[in-house]
Amino acid sequence: MQKKPDPHLFVVFGGTGDLMRRELLPGLQSLARQNNVGETFRLLAVAREQMDDESYRAWAIEALREFGGSPSGDGGDDHHDADGGNANGPNDEGAADWCNACLHYESIQNGSAEDYGRLKRRIEGIEQEAGLPGNRIFYLALPPRVFPDAIASMGDVGLNQSEGWTRLVVEKPFGRDLESARELNALVHRHYDEQQIYRIDHYLGKETVQNLLVFRFANQVFESLWNRDRIKSVQITVSEELGVGTRAGYFEHAGATRDMVQNHLTQLLTLMAMEAPPAFEADAIRDEKVKVLRSITPIRHDDVVFGRYEAGVVGEEHVRGYLEEDGVSPQSEVETFVALRVQIANWRWQGVPFYLRTGKRLRQRLTQIIVNFHKPPVSLFEPFDDCNVNPNALVLTIQPKEGFHLSFEVKKPGQGMSLRSESLRFLYADEYTRLPSAYETLLHDVMTSDQTLFVRADEVENSWRLFDPLLAGNVNIAGYEAGTWGPHEAGRLLAENGDWWFTV
Repeated sequence: MQKKPDPHLFVVFGGTGDLMRRELLPGLQSLARQNNVGETFRLLAVAREQMDDESYRAWAIEALREFGGSPSGDGGDDHHDADGGNANGPNDEGAADWCNACLHYESIQNGSAEDYGRLKRRIEGIEQEAGLPGNRIFYLALPPRVFPDAIASMGDVGLNQSEGWTRLVVEKPFGRDLESARELNALVHRHYDEQQIYRIDHYLGKETVQNLLVFRFANQVFESLWNRDRIKSVQITVSEELGVGTRAGYFEHAGATRDMVQNHLTQLLTLMAMEAPPAFEADAIRDEKVKVLRSITPIRHDDVVFGRYEAGVVGEEHVRGYLEEDGVSPQSEVETFVALRVQIANWRWQGVPFYLRTGKRLRQRLTQIIVNFHKPPVSLFEPFDDCNVNPNALVLTIQPKEGFHLSFEVKKPGQGMSLRSESLRFLYADEYTRLPSAYETLLHDVMTSDQTLFVRADEVENSWRLFDPLLAGNVNIAGYEAGTWGPHEAGRLLAENGDWWFTV
């Protein structure tokens, strides 16, 4: 975070929502503590609730007391993902001073032209009072269904341009299928240039996800092995212990494929499979990610297993099945688990299956990538009784115990020939006392005009192109007991290649 942001006004639509309370407000205040929001910074929260500046500041101070000192801990959905914690503590008096100095609130009632006109005048008044040059960030922390109305209304009153620069941040999911994603892209582009748009996927802000690029392209020892000749398969798992919780209203219209696969898991896949970009620049990196998406062969229904959790035990807690959760229809056809087998038809990866798996109410909260290497072509140790040679594996853990480990075979000490697997390990916790939260990183990138970790329009559409056919029509959904690793049918995807699901 060497680059300092320009003075600007940060406007959050949905300023009293859960995302603001748990992630955005703690992330912004943490950046302010580190002097990483610019010399002059103001925050304007916009929501329907009737509040004035003073009452909103009291709300914000209470939110920072609750969520400022620790990660939110909701394990992986689109708005609540624990990934490192924030610097401020629950008794930080500086947080109150910051809120009182920088925070403002504006109520927007029905989203009418009059409401947006009043909002524009309020923005101009804050800028004039604070001496801001007209630089603005608009963050849509809103339900996806209201994105189009908000974007169009902002454009109609001229909030898409100013005397300084203007940037628009849009939360995922960006559309619910290919057609709606194209329509939303077209609407946004009517009011904003692509260089102004920041489609945010908070998984890309995690330190360990960003480190995938460093791991691959700064370590020649691994890059030389990164191909079909050395790698047998790749597994990507994003699992959650939690169920649907209070998000049934959203999840009933999304399901695990839209909620996790089309964005989080696909992003991890592209980072693992992409070619080295010509420069460490936003468009150069995103160009390579799009090439991966275009190289993925059509995913057949035989390559996918859908599941839905049933009653079971998670940890020591007896939990309900999905169909018994509050707000879920007893006739729901929504999946809470997805496993896929993906093939990339290019020279580097032809014939190497990528297995993707995600689900709710699984055995543990985990985001992990496993690269399984081929066994040696001939085993010199086959004649010995205790010399089964296990393939080398590289394990990259994104959360919760961030780090890497590489397994290799060694001889057990003593007489005779006996082998066992050992590993070289690196854990972030052993070297670093704190990792910045994903939102903290991404918010700073928006402020400094760095689009590297944000999703481009063609990337969104190419991702939806892959998964649209799987979501069309009725699908078979297998039940699985909560607290397990999902339906046993998911093992079939790997068994056909002599693989099995593996976690560390």
